[in-house]
Amino acid sequence: MEIALDSLETPTLTKAQLAEKLFDNIGLNKREAKDMVDAFFDLIAQELVKGNDVKISGFGNFQLRAKSPRPGRNPRTGELISIEARRVVTFHASHKLKAIVQGDEGAAEEE
Repeated sequence: MEIALDSLETPTLTKAQLAEKLFDNIGLNKREAKDMVDAFFDLIAQELVKGNDVKISGFGNFQLRAKSPRPGRNPRTGELISIEARRVVTFHASHKLKAIVQGDEGAAEEE
């Protein structure tokens, strides 16, 4: 029995596809659409680097979380290692986005 690999892959929306959708739906030229998408993500990254949370109404929040140093283990060798403190970005979807994903757009419009 042969399994098609395509069926196992999750569809992905890329920055290039976002720019293409702006080109198609808003009428920006392709260069403007690409620049707008790049500027949007650059702005989010810059704010996170500054230590600011990014809240996009109706979509969700990007937040920084500090992780403390902790002991770890190299999975290949089993050797104990020290994992340094670091900052990680987390994303929390809004209730509206969660409702839309679940197919409950009526609940999403109430918020």
